[in-house]
Amino acid sequence: MSDIVIADLKRAKRKNGKSSVREKRMRTSSGKVERILSLDANSATFIDDLTIVFEKNVRRARDENRRLLGSPDGVMASSKK
Repeated sequence: MSDIVIADLKRAKRKNGKSSVREKRMRTSSGKVERILSLDANSATFIDDLTIVFEKNVRRARDENRRLLGSPDGVMASSKK
C-alpha cells in the first residue's frame, strides 16, 4: 500500500528579499510603452529569479485573457450537442 505524504508546496520566501529581476519600461519606435523584465544569468538566485519572471508573465497573460475573453484560460471550447 502507498504512503500518503502531506507537504506544503509553497516556496519559502527569501530572507533578504534581493533579486536580480529588473523591470524596465521602454518605448517602441511607434511610441508604445513596453515592459521589459530582465535578470542576471550569473546570479546566485537565478532559479528563483527565473521563477519570478515566469509567474509575472503568466499573471500578465491571464489578466489579458480575462480582459479580452472573460476567462483567464482563453476561449472555452463549445460543447457539441
